Amino acid sequence: MKLATRIALSVTVVVPLLVLAAGLLLLGLVNRDLHNQQDTRLQDQASATLPDVRTLLAATRNDRLKVEQNQHRLIVGELLDAGIRVQAADGTIVLEGGPQPADTAQLPKATPGGPVTLRAKGRAWRVLTVPVNGPAPGALWLFAPASATEPQIAAVRGRVVLVALLAAPVAGLLGYALAGRATASVRRLSRRAAELDPGAGAAAFPTAPVHITEVDELSSAIGQLLARYDQQAHRTAQALDTARSFSSAASHELRTPLMSMRTDLDVLAAHPDLPAEERAEVVGDLQRDHARLLELLTALRMLAQGDLVEVSAFGPLDLSELVDTVVGETLRRHPEVQLSAELPSELRVFGWDAGLRILLANLLGNAVVHGHLPDRPARITVRLRAENGVQPSGDPGGQAVLTVDDAGPGIPPGEREAVFRRFHHRPGSPGSGLGLTLVAQQAALHRGTVTVGTPPTGTGTRFELRLPLLAVDAPTLELPTRRDWISRGN
Repeated sequence: MKLATRIALSVTVVVPLLVLAAGLLLLGLVNRDLHNQQDTRLQDQASATLPDVRTLLAATRNDRLKVEQNQHRLIVGELLDAGIRVQAADGTIVLEGGPQPADTAQLPKATPGGPVTLRAKGRAWRVLTVPVNGPAPGALWLFAPASATEPQIAAVRGRVVLVALLAAPVAGLLGYALAGRATASVRRLSRRAAELDPGAGAAAFPTAPVHITEVDELSSAIGQLLARYDQQAHRTAQALDTARSFSSAASHELRTPLMSMRTDLDVLAAHPDLPAEERAEVVGDLQRDHARLLELLTALRMLAQGDLVEVSAFGPLDLSELVDTVVGETLRRHPEVQLSAELPSELRVFGWDAGLRILLANLLGNAVVHGHLPDRPARITVRLRAENGVQPSGDPGGQAVLTVDDAGPGIPPGEREAVFRRFHHRPGSPGSGLGLTLVAQQAALHRGTVTVGTPPTGTGTRFELRLPLLAVDAPTLELPTRRDWISRGN
C-alpha cells in the first residue's frame, strides 16, 4: 500500500473520531450550560413569585377568599412554563399548578445550594425549595422537567454526528492529496535510486537538497552508503591487486634464489662423496639463499600490510619510547655497532605502532649494513626532536624530526631518490631491496616525508624523517588515497 493511501486511510479514521470526541465534550458543556440556565430561571421566578406567595399565604390565613383567588391566578400566570406548589405551615397545600412530581414524591425541605434533581416514577425534575417567612409562614416549591433541555441536546448531537460523517470522506480526500504532494519527493528519490547504475557509484547519485528534512536525510544516507560501498569496492580491488602483485613479485624475485638452491641440492644429491670443504661451501650457499628468501617474503608481507592497513589501526603513540626500543633491539642484534641516541622524554604522534616499528627497524638496519667503511664498525647517531612550522601535508602545526646519521660512503645525489624504489640494490648489497621502500611507504601512510642527505660532518649519509605531531583538535588522520607500494613498478 502506498504511503499516501496509508495516510489518507488514517486521516479518514482519525478525523471523525476526533470530531466525535470533541462532540462528546461539547455535549457535556452544552448540557451543563442548559441546566445552569434552567436553574437560573427557576431562581429568578422564585424571587419574582415570593411576594405574591406571602400575600397568598396571608390571605389564606385570614380567609380572604377573593384576594386569594386573584393572587392564585397571578402566580400561575407568571409560571406557565414551571410547576409550583405552595404549602402553609400546617401542611395545607395552598397552591398547586403546572408540571410537577406526583403528590407522593418526597420534596426536599431546603435547597440552599440551588435547584436539585428529584426522580419520581421514572422522571427527573429540577426542584427549588424556598422557605416563606413572615406572619404566615410556609414553603414554596418550583419544578421544571429535567428533560426540558433534551431537544437542544438532541439537536447538538445530530449536528455532531453529521459533521463526523461529512468529515470522514472530506478528510480522506484532503489527506490523500496532501500526502501525495508530500511524498512526491520520496517517489522521485525512489526512481533515482532504481535507475542508478551500480557501476557508477556515488558520483551518479547527486544529493541536491529539496528542503524537506526527512527526504534530505534519506538522500544523504543513500549517498553516504554508496560512498562507503565505493570505498569498500576500491579497497577490495586494491586488495586483489596487492595479492596479484605479491604473487607476481614473489615469483619473479624468488626465481633466482630458488634456482640457485635447486642447483646446490642437485650437486649434493649427485655427489654424496663430495669433500667436506666443498660440501660446507654448498651448504653455506643454501643457508644464504634461504635467509634471502625469508627476508624477501617478510618484506613483501610488510609491504602488503601497509597497502591494506585501515585507519582504525592508528592511535596516539610516544615516538621517543618507540625509537628507544628499536635502538635497544638493534644494539642487541649488532653489539659491534657504535650507536648513540639523543631523544626527548616524550614526543607523541598519531601512528600505527607496527608500521613505525618497521620504519625504524629498516632505517637502522640500513645504517648498520651500509653505514661504515671497509673493515670498520658502523657508527650511527640517532636524534629526535620537535620542530614548529608547517606539516608535510601543508597544515600548520609541529613536526617530529628524526635523523639517522652514519659514517659510510654516502649516497650520490643522483641516486638518492632511487634508493626508495622497490628491489633497488646497491652493488654487493645483501638485502632484499625492499627495506627503504618500506620506510618510504610508512612515511607516506603517516602523512610524513623521508629524505636522503649528508650529515653536518660532510661524510656518510643522513636519513631525515618528518612526521606530524599529535594535534589535540585533530587526533586522527586520513590515509593516502593511492596505496600500491607492492605493485608500484620501478
